Amino acid sequence: MSSPSEPEPSVIAGERRHLTNLAYRLLGSLTEAEDAVQEGYARWYALPGPRRAAVESPGAWLTTVVSRVCLDVLGSARVRRERYVGQWIPEPLPDRAEWPGSPGPAADPADRVTLDDSVHMAFLVVLEAMTPAERVAFILHDVFRYPFPEVARIVGRTPAACRQLAASARRRVAKASAPATPGPRQASVLREFKEAWQSSDIEALVGLLDPGATMVADGGGLVGAVRRPVEGGAAIAAYLTQIAALSPGLTLLERTVNGRPGLVAQRGGATVTVAAFHLTEGRITHIWAVRNPLKLHPWSALTPHPAPPQPGTGS
Repeated sequence: MSSPSEPEPSVIAGERRHLTNLAYRLLGSLTEAEDAVQEGYARWYALPGPRRAAVESPGAWLTTVVSRVCLDVLGSARVRRERYVGQWIPEPLPDRAEWPGSPGPAADPADRVTLDDSVHMAFLVVLEAMTPAERVAFILHDVFRYPFPEVARIVGRTPAACRQLAASARRRVAKASAPATPGPRQASVLREFKEAWQSSDIEALVGLLDPGATMVADGGGLVGAVRRPVEGGAAIAAYLTQIAALSPGLTLLERTVNGRPGLVAQRGGATVTVAAFHLTEGRITHIWAVRNPLKLHPWSALTPHPAPPQPGTGS
């Protein structure tokens, strides 16, 4: 009887998109996700040839390893983020289709992440409040539809324990989730918000912001950013007008951020801020502004192009 042969390299490489999608949702950091995927591949190729050939499902093997790497990273990340300067926000992702002059996607991990409801910034922020085990169990089961026996094997808990972890995570999501304004309406509100910000129209900004809105900025201690959340629509409007006065030469672009309408600020063609938003009943309730340049690598090679003309805007 002939011994089993190793899977083709193309088969192994074909798992990278799935693994990157999984790792980004588990970690909220594209950089850490890519490191976790690379570690998974390194462990695969460190196996002796006969052991690789004996693996019945390389995809399942890699998923297990990368998930366990992410679980370890989540444990250590809590300690690192306690020392993080200012507020920590997940890394934002662009939609390359909106940047027609950008380089090809082949080498960019961001292009392997599917922009769906499980990467919206509001959802990723809720995930940050979960324990590592809750997050892994919830993402594997509720997002990627792995059965609990398989989740248990990956997490190292019983299926019943994983079911409880996922249920606890689900309650967190339900408690923190407010109904989102539909995308087209959100894009329209953000267009008005951009125009009001550019003209320093405080009254218009206050009208677009929920009275209880919160703005969080992430500079990572590398660039200027407010260290504490700015709370209240009036306070946010005042803060934004101050920023506009102190930052001449900024270009604001309407662009998709993590699958939903957002804003990108550029200076001299370089992205300096990416802002994600959550709206409820047509008013802005949350703003997450990422300024840490280490989190803007997926945006660094993207060149500014006018947004597609919107009906009725004449632009």
